[in-house]
Amino acid sequence: MFTGIIADRGTVRAVRPGADSVFEIATALALGDVAQGASIACAGVCLSVIEKGADWFAVQVSAETRARSTAGAWRVGTRLNLERSLRVGDELGGHIVLGHVDAMAELVARRPDGDSLRLTFEVPRGCELSIAPKGSITLDGVSLTVNEIEGRRFGVNIIPITRAQTTLGALQPGDKVNLELDVIARYVARLLAREPV
Repeated sequence: MFTGIIADRGTVRAVRPGADSVFEIATALALGDVAQGASIACAGVCLSVIEKGADWFAVQVSAETRARSTAGAWRVGTRLNLERSLRVGDELGGHIVLGHVDAMAELVARRPDGDSLRLTFEVPRGCELSIAPKGSITLDGVSLTVNEIEGRRFGVNIIPITRAQTTLGALQPGDKVNLELDVIARYVARLLAREPV
């Protein structure tokens, strides 16, 4: 479990192709107490550490994950938002994030909004049912508040500190991000769609 508060922007430093590709990620995260098998959210995808060094760690990414997230486009040099998993007693600074990507959202517009950056995304059909104004959403691992939603498009504001400390400020129209819907909204939508018993 995560909170969507990014601790570092890592960089893919090596890719080992295979049925389950291995990505080596350079990072400034403290890795001393990170055990093999520990979870780190990489651009919002919960992945298990299989190897590590002083300033890098490696994760194995299945074909399913590569097909359903931006991991399929990760290359050497790709920047990734990173967050270590929560420990009991840690501050829940964002919202409950599982690291389970629901879909990819596409950036369709960006514009200045005061000191912030307003980003508008479009989601695949069906995802919009679990997005609400002033509700929580996770984009590339970042916990954000939805400003508005119209059809399959919704907007968020990226404040200067988020722009500086995550990859979101560099996004351009046409770029895709990993989308994780709010876990509560996801289950409410599922329950409302069920046939009566």
